[in-house]
Amino acid sequence: MTQEPGTTPSPGAMRLQIIEQARRCVLGGGDLMGGPRVEPWIERSWRRCLALGHQPQHRIGFDAVSAVAMRHALDENRSLLAAASPVIRSLAHTMADTGYFAILTDAQGVVIEVNGPVDHQNRLAHAIARIGVDLSERAVGTTAIGTSLTEHQPVWLHRGEHFFDDTSAYSCAGAPLFGPDGRCVGMLDLTGIHVPERPALRHLVTRSALSIENALLLSHPHRLLLRLNWPGHGLGTDGDGLVGLGPDGHITGANRAAAHMLGLTTAPWPHGSDVFAMPIHQLFDAARHQLPPQEWPLWSGLRVQVLAGLNGVRRVEAPATAGARPNPLPLKDLETALIRQAVDDARGNVMQAARALGISRATVYRKLAIRPHKTG
Repeated sequence: MTQEPGTTPSPGAMRLQIIEQARRCVLGGGDLMGGPRVEPWIERSWRRCLALGHQPQHRIGFDAVSAVAMRHALDENRSLLAAASPVIRSLAHTMADTGYFAILTDAQGVVIEVNGPVDHQNRLAHAIARIGVDLSERAVGTTAIGTSLTEHQPVWLHRGEHFFDDTSAYSCAGAPLFGPDGRCVGMLDLTGIHVPERPALRHLVTRSALSIENALLLSHPHRLLLRLNWPGHGLGTDGDGLVGLGPDGHITGANRAAAHMLGLTTAPWPHGSDVFAMPIHQLFDAARHQLPPQEWPLWSGLRVQVLAGLNGVRRVEAPATAGARPNPLPLKDLETALIRQAVDDARGNVMQAARALGISRATVYRKLAIRPHKTG
């Protein structure tokens, strides 16, 4: 790229110059201490590519996996494809005037879905926008796909930040996708060819990834769904924590927001009673009676806002809107309300209510401050 003497380079040209200087430094065997900078995860990816024996001038085949492997990838990722389909269609509409398109891969970097304005007459577009092509870091070097799958974080790469010369025409944003068990199941990529840099796409792809992950969790088997947020924050957005519970109270799945709030790592998940400092049946009772969001204690000492719903049961009232604070009952009052409701449901039969709640009849009498009937 040439420039007239005495003129100030544009921000875009300066960005490409910095990238090129960083490439010469790292790929020439040096380090970036005190020199031009790129994101640390880009430098790590470049060094992984060098360790694999790659060189930037090597040609890339953009090879597809075998037909058998491709069918296996599509079959193994049917739930991911179903969860991602509406999100990718929405992305294609959002990016319609930018020249970017969406790519969905499995956890190994094999393309399983493409959507958007792909010009298959363009060799560079056709090379990557094909079901079954292997776009892993091992196969095509530093890209948003390989890097996000390796680093497990959203990324943005522009032109020469890709490792190979063959991929230096691309600009791409990527975000990993995590399943209900907390493990990475694939990634979502937004790519353009010879297009202006759009760093905002990293935010877009990150939010889109959350929508896909939440759809995956909702489709995962569960009896009770808990929607979580911190007290003072509204419920009802993709940023909520989501937790699925089985009929026995075991956690069947959690999205990343919930995992962070509850201190979960990866499956196998614990029983709900190991997380919530309360009898877990109270959450089921809250869902059965369609109680509004309430604050519940955790064993960590923190409290979270929880809206509980039974799978397949439509709530009468809508979740609290963003920014609205619920009117939480103290835990003692909520417990009393649940016991009173159980007694009402049992038509005053305290023994039957106690059995349904899993507590003693004496506890029911004590909590409701009523005297037991004397016999004889």
